[in-house]
Amino acid sequence: MCYNSAEIKRAERPDHEGSADMKFIKAEKLKEKPADQSKLGFGKIFTDYMLTMKYKDGKWGEPVIEPYGPVAFDLATTVFHYAQGIFEGLKAFKNEKGEVRVFRPEENFKRMNRSAERMCIPLIDEKVVLDGLFELLKIEKDWIPTAPGTALYIRPSIIATNVMLGVHASSEYLFFIILSPVGSYYAHGLEPTRLLVEDYYTRATVGGTGEAKCIANYAVSLKAGEEAEKKGFDQVLWLDANEKKYVEEVGSMNMFFVIGGEVVTPALVGSILPGITRKSSIELLRAHGYKVSERRVSIDEVIEAQKNGTLNEAFGTGTAAVISPVGMMEYKGVDYVVNGGKMGEITKWLYDTITGIQSGRLEDKFGWVVKL
Repeated sequence: MCYNSAEIKRAERPDHEGSADMKFIKAEKLKEKPADQSKLGFGKIFTDYMLTMKYKDGKWGEPVIEPYGPVAFDLATTVFHYAQGIFEGLKAFKNEKGEVRVFRPEENFKRMNRSAERMCIPLIDEKVVLDGLFELLKIEKDWIPTAPGTALYIRPSIIATNVMLGVHASSEYLFFIILSPVGSYYAHGLEPTRLLVEDYYTRATVGGTGEAKCIANYAVSLKAGEEAEKKGFDQVLWLDANEKKYVEEVGSMNMFFVIGGEVVTPALVGSILPGITRKSSIELLRAHGYKVSERRVSIDEVIEAQKNGTLNEAFGTGTAAVISPVGMMEYKGVDYVVNGGKMGEITKWLYDTITGIQSGRLEDKFGWVVKL
């Protein structure tokens, strides 16, 4: 059975008092928290608790907060064979006042339901899972790092859990949220990244699953990513599958170019993930008076702009890296340096503004941050 958008329950701005009735299973022993926040890495350390919720007999059960740990699955579990799974990524921050702040969590669960619809996964009640997330964060607030550039990464996921072989949508699912204290996504921090423009492999097609945050999208990107890494690049810049002509996105980021003072980002045509940091960046830039265009942008246009000196900046946006400057792109064996290999003015302003709103250093005029 597949599920349609009419069943999606949209979350209002949540009541942050939390739910005293949520089931909580206490851990027998808590872990030691990282002493050196400069060595967190990304996604390698996990907190004491996780949130789980099961779908069976046509309905979601109640969420449970329980000790983080391994879960046993039969080898015939559906997700292992047919990749029916989706996930999200967002962050929680703690500022010098001790406030726990979460950036636009409603947007993540709205997108999760859009991904679920595409992948024939039952839709979640966004209010229920938001309340569950906030309860989990209250319990795990001491895990939120406070050093500059750090955060608590939040990974909600849904996987198919039927035990069967056969290409059909599952009738049972597991929703879970796990938490990980993280540092910078890239080991070099805010130093400009090096991108390899991929003109052979394909990540996603229009009509496929590119606009859904499903697990299979990331599996098909691994080969090109590994080859790029061996050549000394940080990420792959994907082109469209049909003509290998139009810029789409980077593996973990949406792409932006500043061409002749205009900020240009590829249009969401169905093969690009609609990033929440992308959306926030567009709203911020427009509110600040910048001209922003969402349109098809060819790699030839980008290269020509670099050659004639009108490619002022290039950067990526995403939850993990926030804003990442691009210092060089290689296309067909030729290196194209952007802005002298340095972070541009608009890129820096966006990074400072978004991280400032997330941390509370800057006023949140958009009402994006949820404070617990």
